[in-house]
Amino acid sequence: MKRLLFSLLFCMSFVFAEGEENFVDETQMNSADCLILQDENSIICKYLHERLEEDKEIIIQWIDPDGEISRERPIIIPAGHGSIYDFRYVEGRKKGLWQFKVIEGDVVTTTTFSIE
Repeated sequence: MKRLLFSLLFCMSFVFAEGEENFVDETQMNSADCLILQDENSIICKYLHERLEEDKEIIIQWIDPDGEISRERPIIIPAGHGSIYDFRYVEGRKKGLWQFKVIEGDVVTTTTFSIE
């Protein structure tokens, strides 16, 4: 009887655990982050989103300290991928607080970084 009870509880824990994972997967998790590598004279920005079963088009923008769009371009994230990277050189960029913005439909994700 104890074996049956433990087996039933063990199976039930997997059923409920699987249901919680599905709930987490349904929430949309978007994030952006930029890294400045001074020794390589580069800025690398990464955008993460949930993996989808179809291609997804997004728009990325680099906004300078004056609020002007320095670069804007559409990028297609291939099906099954969960991130994209964009790269720029530090040299020649205005000093101050920059913004990296990703527009995915109605969702806008931003991050900021400072060039000194």
